[in-house]
Amino acid sequence: MARLLTEFGMGSSLRRQDYTEAAVRAVKDALWHNSINLAELFGREKGEMQILVEVGVQAPEQVDAARVSEIFPYGQVEVVVRKGGLDVPRGDGGRPTVIANVAISVALDLEGTA
Repeated sequence: MARLLTEFGMGSSLRRQDYTEAAVRAVKDALWHNSINLAELFGREKGEMQILVEVGVQAPEQVDAARVSEIFPYGQVEVVVRKGGLDVPRGDGGRPTVIANVAISVALDLEGTA
């Protein structure tokens, strides 16, 4: 497998402290920066792409990884959630603003590709 692309994104949940929604927004932010059409460039099917989504949030156990993976219409998606991101306290004592960071890596098996 050869990693061909890495893209980064950031998403937030301003008031609901929804770590999954922040992660989903971060993935969409990363995808907005890039049209992932690498498979076609190498004569492969989109479904062959290996997509690794790494999510960093302060409460990893609160991220629904299956919901994050549903964003991708094709490819073999793996979502790994770990401690990272940032919770920003609110001055009014309300729930903190949640910030999620993601790194999306796309790989293909290029064995035999000319």
